[in-house]
Order: sequence, then C-alpha cells, then structure tokens
Amino acid sequence: MRNQTQNNRGSKAKAQQRANLTFRMNVLFFSIFLLFSLLIFRLGYLQIVKGEDYVSKLESKEETRVNTSVPRGRIFDRYGRILVDNDPENAITYTKMQTTKTDEMLEVAEELARLIEQPIDRVTHRDKLDFWILRNREAALEKVTKKEMDEYRAANEDLEEKAINAEHDKRIRERITEEELAQLSDFDLEVLAIYREMSAGYFLSPQIIKSENVTSEEFARVSERLADLPGVNTTTDWKRVRLAPISILGRTTVPSKGIPKSKLNFYLARDYSRNDRVGESYFEAQYEEILQGEKSVVKNLTNKKGQVVETVTTFPGEPGKDLVTTLDSELQAEAEKIVEKYLLELKAQGSSSLLDRAFYVMMDPNTGELLSVVGKKIEYDEETGERYIVDYSYGSFTTSYEAGSAIKAATVLTGYNEGVISPGTPLIDEPIKLAGANPKSSLFNRSSRFSMTDLQALERSSNVYMFKIAMMMGGNPSYYYNMPLKLKEDTIQRLRNGYSQFGLGVPTGIDLPGETAGVIGEVDQPGKILDIAIGQFDTYTTMQLAQYISTIANGGYRVQPRMLKEIRNPSSDGEKLGTLVDEVEPKILNRIANSDEEIAHVQEGLRRVYNGTQGTARSAFGDTPYTAAGKTGTAEVVYYGPQRDKWRTNTVNIVHTGYAPFENPEVAYAVMIPWATTNPKPLPHANKIAREILDKYFELQKKYSENGISTNTVEQTILPAITKDKLDEDETEEKVNE
Repeated sequence: MRNQTQNNRGSKAKAQQRANLTFRMNVLFFSIFLLFSLLIFRLGYLQIVKGEDYVSKLESKEETRVNTSVPRGRIFDRYGRILVDNDPENAITYTKMQTTKTDEMLEVAEELARLIEQPIDRVTHRDKLDFWILRNREAALEKVTKKEMDEYRAANEDLEEKAINAEHDKRIRERITEEELAQLSDFDLEVLAIYREMSAGYFLSPQIIKSENVTSEEFARVSERLADLPGVNTTTDWKRVRLAPISILGRTTVPSKGIPKSKLNFYLARDYSRNDRVGESYFEAQYEEILQGEKSVVKNLTNKKGQVVETVTTFPGEPGKDLVTTLDSELQAEAEKIVEKYLLELKAQGSSSLLDRAFYVMMDPNTGELLSVVGKKIEYDEETGERYIVDYSYGSFTTSYEAGSAIKAATVLTGYNEGVISPGTPLIDEPIKLAGANPKSSLFNRSSRFSMTDLQALERSSNVYMFKIAMMMGGNPSYYYNMPLKLKEDTIQRLRNGYSQFGLGVPTGIDLPGETAGVIGEVDQPGKILDIAIGQFDTYTTMQLAQYISTIANGGYRVQPRMLKEIRNPSSDGEKLGTLVDEVEPKILNRIANSDEEIAHVQEGLRRVYNGTQGTARSAFGDTPYTAAGKTGTAEVVYYGPQRDKWRTNTVNIVHTGYAPFENPEVAYAVMIPWATTNPKPLPHANKIAREILDKYFELQKKYSENGISTNTVEQTILPAITKDKLDEDETEEKVNE
C-alpha cells in the first residue's frame, strides 16, 4: 500500500514537470514570434516610412576642404604707381578623387589632348618610360622573367618586397629600347604631358593642367565638354606681371614649377598646394605671407563611392594685401639711366677690362626708406658674344668691395671716441715709412711735411691723418722714420667696432633676404691697420655705405634701411589704393658713441669736400643750387672677380657717399664702381653719378609738389607704371642691349 502511494506521487511530479516545460516552450516560441514580428514591423517601417532618409544617409556625404586660387597682393611705389600686378588668364584644372583609377585618368587625358594643345617640353625620359609601361603592360612584364626575379630574391633575402619590386621596375625600364619609345606618337606625348600634371596633384585638390597660353577656343571647347570630363574644370588663374625691371622686387614661381623643394614642407604645413605660386626671391619672398592672401575654401560633398555630389563655398577667399614700397619708381628709372650711361662710358675707356658693374643707393637718412636701389651689370651672350646689361640691384647688398677714402669720416669719429684726437686736432701729413714695409702717403703729398686739422684731412682726403689715428689707437703717439709698428692686442678690433656703429662690416638689417655683411679680412701683420683705416682692406656693400653716411647725416642714429612702407587692403574700385592696414615705423638700430659737437664737426668736414677750396668733389658739387656734403673714395685693390684668369690683377674701385640738403638732410646716397680701371688715376664718374641723380631728385620733388603728388594723402590715387614694359613671371630678367 505504501509503495503504491509513492508511485502515484512520482507520476504526479513528472506530469507537473512536463506541463511546466510545455508552458515554457510556448512562452519561448511566443516571444520569438513577437520578436520576429517586431523586427518585420521595424524593417517595414524603415523601408516604407524612413526609406528615403536612410538612403540619403547611406550615401554618406563627406566634407573635404579644397583650396582654390586668389590673386596675390599688388606692389606699388611710394606714390601709388603700380610695380607688380596680376593678369587674369584662362586655366584648365583637374581634381583627382580618392577612387579615381589610372585608366580613368588616362581616358580623361586622351579626351583633353583632343581639345587642347599641351606643350611637351617638360616631359622627361623617365616619364616616357613609365608611360610606355602603362600603355604596354604585358610587353613590359615579359622583359623580366619570374625566374630572374626569383634568383634575385634568393640572393637578397634581407631585402623587403618593396625594394625587390623597385628592382623589378628598374630592370624593365633599362630594357625598353629607344625604338620602342619612338613608337610614342606626338598625340601620345601630349596625352603623357597632360597625364603627368594630373598625377602630380593631391586627392580633391585642383591641379593646374594648363594655364599658360590657353586660347579662348581651347577654353570654350573644354567648358562645353565638362560633363564628359570627370574632374576637369575651367577657371581663372592669375599670372604675376612685373611692370618695373627691378630685380629686388623678386619673382614668384610658376604653377609648372610650384613650391621650391627646399621649402616644400614649410609651405605644405601652411595649407599651400604643391603648384601654388610663391615668392621665390627678395621682396616677393620676404613678404610672401602678406601677398599670398587667403584662398577660397569649398567643401566637396562626396558619396560613399568618393564621387563629388555637391560643391559648397564656405569661405570666398581674400586677395593678398597690397604693399606700398618706399621706392620712387620715376627716380629709380632715371637713376638707372645715369648709372648705365657712366658704366658704359667707363667701359669704353682703356684699362677697363675688369669693369662689369656699378651700384647706387639712395635712402632717407631719417626713416631708412629706400628711394632708389640701382645695380647694373655687363654680361655677354654665350652664343653671339653680344654685350648687354642686366639689372643687378640685389648686388647692392649681396656683394661687397673695398670702399677706400669714403669711410674716412668713420675713422675720424672713431678717433674722437677713442680719445686719440679731438675736433680740431692738428697732425703732420708726411710720407709714412714703417720698418719692413713700403712707404705710404697721401695722394696730394708724396714728399713734404705739413700740419693739417681733421677738417682739412677730410676735405683733401688725407691718408696719413687716418694712418696716425690708427697708430695712436694702437699705442704709438708719435711717428719716426722706419719705426717698428707695435699695436695693442685689441687695436684692430676696436677700430672695426667703431666702424660697426655706422653699419660698416655688420648687416644693415634691410628687409630683403640674402644680405652679406661684407668681408672682414684676416690681419697677418700690424701694418694692415693702416689699410683698414683708409678703406683698403675690409669690404662693404653699397647698402652699408648708404647706411654709414645716413648715420652721420641724421646726427648719429643708425637706421635700418627698408623697402616696405605700407600694407593696404586691396583696392575696392581700382582707382584708389585700399584702406591702410599698417604703416611701417623707422627702426633705429643704435646711436654712435660720439657727441653732437663731434658729429657736427665731421659734417662740416664733409661739406668742405663739396665746397671747400681744396675739396675732392668740388668740381662736381661746387655749383649746386642746394647744399650738400659727402666724401669721395678710391681704393687700390687686387682683383678677385668673375674672371678667374685675371685674379690678382691690381685695379681700382671708385666710390662716393653723400647727403643733402646739408642743414636738414632728406636723402643720403652711395655710389660704388668696382674694378673701374687698372690705371691708378683719378676718375670722376662716381662723383658725376652722385651729382646727376641728386639733381634729378630735387627736380622730381619740385614736379611732384607742383602736380600734387604726395605720399601723405589718406586716399592715394593709383598711378600708372612709369614704363609700358612688362616682365611676365616666366620670363628671364630684362636684357638691355647697347
């Protein structure tokens, strides 16, 4: 009975378990049914109700910034005359997508080649090899067998696969024959020329295919076929045009050249494109960031396939700021004519085989503004031998020469500062004979002995007065015949330190790249200090000489010479300069360690050079209708110029420095004519250049005043260039045939 009861209880438990399991399974199946129902409902909702929205999202529009070209800032002279401008020109560009394939680019290149004439002069031999491989893939691969490369791989187990592939490609190129390359037709070469430009660009960055000499017919043909030329666009590019043949204005690169390799990373980090125009030299390079402007920015909206579906401009871009220089382009043009005239006149004389250049700089001694920077150089055509003249204005601060007696005012002022002489100190002018050295004397006194003051020494250009200043600085208070010259250890450095206060032997700080500080020669014997004291040892640039004489003219302040006067916004109407953004203030670098009385005393000595009865420039400046002062210079030097076969030839540099008006100087100037003659005789050409350009300056100032032309007007009118000549960015420097 008990066993039966237990069996009944077990059967009931099992039945209960089965019932629970069935219930659970039903709940599970029902839940799955509900989930599938919800899923089906959701899918139906997404497809029917939200389908279009999600299709739009599925296209996944991607925003990418793309830079486009804007005009560079224009460059003007101090009176608003245009010096450098932009000329619009038709351009054809290509923008490569992330998904663009080589075959697709080739197809576009072929279509473009049928529509435009593409120059092939930039196509290289390597380009032709690569293009032949591209067009003849199977034939190219057959040139190198698998067995050959397997053997190479086995012999070079340490090489990565990338290096092995490079070797494979190299062998293919080496085995392409000239006959095979000759199979490329003229049309193929045009396709190649286009394709190489297309390949050079970044993804989603417009690459200029052709912007030079795009005809209106080509522009129209391509514009009509844009729908059939994916990635191609027709637009406007801006060609840089120089309206004044002054090399210090600098140059820009052309799109075909792009950013120089040496500065590629620098500019790419600043959102430049590889084929952007950038300032390559001098003023254009110095103020690149201001002139370049801000490019317009568009967003290319692309779908998942990388195809551009919409282009939206997010920033219209701004042209570069306009720059007003300190130059007076009319004065510059006249000064160039005068320098060129006397350079050729000198060249026509005998003993001028080494002469090939001349320089002139005029600046405002109070502000450092450069009014005229002239350099002329004689060159010869290699093929015809014809002589011509090129602009060499940058040579005024990148090349240096001995300046001779022109620096004697600095020697006298250094003597004051060192305490070895004072204003009015008399010294004996006499031939100087030191032990173991040849005699030295003043040009006007080869044998006599007589006393002269510092003023007379400047007026007559006494060498001996300067020698004795240097000797006294070295601890030699008196001179006697054949005496040994012993100097204090720091004497030469103290003399050079004195000169550096005027800008001699140190950078002037000009706002142009490439300045040289001159050559400070190595002194191997004490007697060299005599040569240093009269400017016949260390070398100086014409710019340094202009800064030196400016320092004396303005009362002792060394002012930085500069070319930038103002930064302005682009003109809004093309008739007046844009609004003023910034005006450059004068920068005083130092004040010389001399009193006002000492400086005034030397100024009087320089006035006597022009107006004294024995002044060395009296013949050129004695009759001026204005007051002026200055110093002449002749340096007997040894030639180390470009004609290497004539090195060590004795020759002469002729120099002139000055300022005017004497009472209230407006301008200071320097003339340098290196290697003028191999005949050591006085030459008047530097004096004549200084006088004629100074006359022209005052003549122009009168004309400007009468015509209301000024640099002080708030709304300055844009004036036409002085000449109608144009020098395009892709042209070489102007050559002037005689």
